[in-house]
Amino acid sequence: MDKKKKDVLMWVIGVALLVITVFSVRDTALEMMFDSKKVSSISEIEIPAVPDVKTDRDYGVVSAAEWSSYYPSIYESWEKNSGNVGHGGVRASYVDDDPDIKILYEPFGFSYDYTEAIGHSYTLDDIAETTRPHKLANCLTCKTPDFTAMVNNMGPEAYSIAFDDAYAKVSEPISCYSCHANTPGTIVITHDYMARAMNDEMEAGKVDAASVSCAQCHIEYYFDPETKATLTPYDSLDDFDPDSILAYYNAMGFSDFTNTNTGVGMIKAQHPEFETYYGTGSVHKGTYNCADCHMGVAYDKKGNPYANHLLTSPLDNPELLKTTCSQCHKDLAAMVHSIQAEVTENEKKVSALLVQVNEKLAKAIEEKKLSAETLAKVKQLDRDAQFYWDFVYVENSEGAHNSQLSLNCLNKAQELANEALELLK
Repeated sequence: MDKKKKDVLMWVIGVALLVITVFSVRDTALEMMFDSKKVSSISEIEIPAVPDVKTDRDYGVVSAAEWSSYYPSIYESWEKNSGNVGHGGVRASYVDDDPDIKILYEPFGFSYDYTEAIGHSYTLDDIAETTRPHKLANCLTCKTPDFTAMVNNMGPEAYSIAFDDAYAKVSEPISCYSCHANTPGTIVITHDYMARAMNDEMEAGKVDAASVSCAQCHIEYYFDPETKATLTPYDSLDDFDPDSILAYYNAMGFSDFTNTNTGVGMIKAQHPEFETYYGTGSVHKGTYNCADCHMGVAYDKKGNPYANHLLTSPLDNPELLKTTCSQCHKDLAAMVHSIQAEVTENEKKVSALLVQVNEKLAKAIEEKKLSAETLAKVKQLDRDAQFYWDFVYVENSEGAHNSQLSLNCLNKAQELANEALELLK
């Protein structure tokens, strides 16, 4: 190679190296800039101030769409909840999958219409389409912020309005107001019963407001027999374990329905995710709140963090699994599926026992072969056993939130059912 060509080649190589260096420095700078915006939890995100947004909607609820221009990334993630319509687009029917509930819940609506929970976008569609009866507006408690605001404006009497009258005035499923009222960036406990039950606990720092916000709907609750208002069977963290909740209901003689076969007044547990996660045996309750695991932090195209409002299982959030869960869990999905399989297997064993109790008790009543004292004892055992089983069966994590508590409840249910069967021999 002559000197002229060699000089040109060296010049080209030099330019190339310079370009590579410039781009490398630029990428490093951008990466450092992005990393500087990294946050470890939703609570660390700085929420930009926005002007007050006025609305013409009934009861003053600013809709998600009205907030969308101020929080476009959050709104976009919230809209993705409409994609959660069941596994593979097929919504499971628990009545088909677990036929024991046809007997155990008889004649309650869940004995013939009980399907898998889907995205928060469908709360109003669900309640409109279900064949379970709903006479009063209290059925809307966890379905729409419009009804929450109605209660906050009218007071407890709103719970006893005719369902059809209240439903005609609501239009938005779970959205911004449910957790923030009309003050985005601030957690507001908008449901009156939850504010009463957990206000002191939050002030004392015993429970995170982000978890209480989710707990407004993901709890065990009941309707007051007289006022029809939604209430919690506890008013502190000290009294919301399954034993205390059962004692509360037993003391007041409360029942959700009376089983057709046995005449036993039963408690129908709702969906006690909050009580389960914060109950004895929970591994993560002191480390992560509900939002940390079921929302998580996301980043827009400019690298700015925002609270992801696609509400889903951590197993369906690859970024969360990579950045948070993998610090302690080599294969979280495998562990969770193992727990759920064990809990589900035990649920089915216990429900089969409960069906035996139901059928043998019905026969004993028909044949009038039990003393009044023994009959009363068996009925109480049946009621209590089914409550402990149901507390686990209706909790949506299938043991993943707190496997110790879930398995303990199922063990108690099994022991009580076996005790009843011994008396029915």
